Amino acid sequence: MSFHGAGRPTVCGDLFPGSELGHKYFCVNSSCGAPSTGLSATPCLTGPTAPAGTPRHPTALGGSAGGGAAVPQPYSNPASEVPSPAEMEPDRPIGYGAFGVVWSVTDPRDGRKVALKKMPNVFQNLVSCKRVFRELRMLCFFKHDNVLSALDILQPPQIDCFEEIYVITELMQSDLHKVIVSPQPLTTDHIKVFLYQILRGLKYLHSAGILHRDIKPGNLLVNSNCLLKICDFGLARVEEPDPSRHMTQEVVTQYYRAPEVLMGCRHYGSAIDVWSVGCIFAELLGRRILFQAQSPIQQLDLITDLLGTPPLSALASACEGARAHILRGPHKPPSLSVLYMLSDGATHEAVHLLCRMLVFDPAKRISGSDALSHPYLDEGRLRYHTCMCQCCYSVPSGRVYTRDFEPVAERPFSHSYENSLLSVWQGKELIHRFITEHQQGKRVPLCINPQSAAFKTFISLTSCRLSYDLIGPVTRMFLIRRRVVIAMRTSTTRLKVSPLDFIFFILIFSSRCRCVLDVFKLDDPSIS
Repeated sequence: MSFHGAGRPTVCGDLFPGSELGHKYFCVNSSCGAPSTGLSATPCLTGPTAPAGTPRHPTALGGSAGGGAAVPQPYSNPASEVPSPAEMEPDRPIGYGAFGVVWSVTDPRDGRKVALKKMPNVFQNLVSCKRVFRELRMLCFFKHDNVLSALDILQPPQIDCFEEIYVITELMQSDLHKVIVSPQPLTTDHIKVFLYQILRGLKYLHSAGILHRDIKPGNLLVNSNCLLKICDFGLARVEEPDPSRHMTQEVVTQYYRAPEVLMGCRHYGSAIDVWSVGCIFAELLGRRILFQAQSPIQQLDLITDLLGTPPLSALASACEGARAHILRGPHKPPSLSVLYMLSDGATHEAVHLLCRMLVFDPAKRISGSDALSHPYLDEGRLRYHTCMCQCCYSVPSGRVYTRDFEPVAERPFSHSYENSLLSVWQGKELIHRFITEHQQGKRVPLCINPQSAAFKTFISLTSCRLSYDLIGPVTRMFLIRRRVVIAMRTSTTRLKVSPLDFIFFILIFSSRCRCVLDVFKLDDPSIS
């Protein structure tokens, strides 16, 4: 698509003006010989600081492309600007969940604000080991403006004490879920720019052969200048070309789960991500979840209420239960006209694209690459490449645009190593070697500071989450038995636990958890 006109269109506007983010905390490994820093009493990471008075990059949101006036500059992330020591804010957690905890911190080597994420439960079992290693390799593989990638990985300890992985990524200000549920007005310009960036990043992932499998607003990070990045690749995997190979159905948050996954299809492809984006598109238009059900069956019913009863050809790969449920019910005609009532922004072009993305049959669903060619996204493409992108730049005579607005991966993502992983210890050695090789020839390596508040948070959350998993099936049976006894003794108010039961529980629990407590010490005598 070619751009017309010399003037710059109106930019999207700040989503959360005046919002600020603070963070700091690492420590350079003493063996590196790097100087210490005075950024904080207990920074999570320590290392050389940037000199005071470092010039800041120009913002990307000012001026027009005409001669003599201010010209739009290549995008510069506010989080990457180097603050002076007086401007640095305390480290603080910014996200919790099954993945662990994410802190906003300051890289002591250059004063850059970054996000520090801990990957927990890495070596709990072989499946977890493969999943985390896959995510780690993907974060290091990605090179795209709309896909979150790893800036660095903290130096691991000796392999005998290697139990957790800390990854540094770019720090973003919020996510799309928080924007949608906030009172912040969302104009058509916002929606077009957001949707364009989602599909632009998705095209890159799919070109590398990667399925995200958990596209949702909470996994779309945004900044106040409307820059968007896809994150959280814990469920991502390489697309399986062999249709006879079965794939798990425990993917995608239910509200954004494609019908083929809800119906128990054992093989699926990149179309499941496009369905999720379609649900998000409708949510941006209506400011509410499109299919909000309490169960997968009810979710499927809501989908058929909108799209109508699917043809038999679309049910060929469904499981018997799902097929029978749909065929037993009354025939439902499509009611796509209700999409026009989502908001004033639900124009004919918007609804047309939305209907192409929300197709029941994945074989007939539009691809992410084809969706980018839809006329609805022309203005979003123009705004992104005029004001925000890093691939285009300005000169006094106007804007110079890249030849490739939606780049693809240079090569497919390789996962051949997974077949050779046969044990957890083998996976630990491979991950340890990968991190070490990844750091070679780069900046001074960082490691976690055991004295920081973040390290203590990582420990407390991980130990609480792992305690139940580590006590083993025998101890779980013991706990279940005690709960049954409590339920049966309705006539008493106090549970009498026998000394034998108590000793039995303590022995098993302590033997299972001792290794975790030792590992968290990281051979530091100051940690008790």
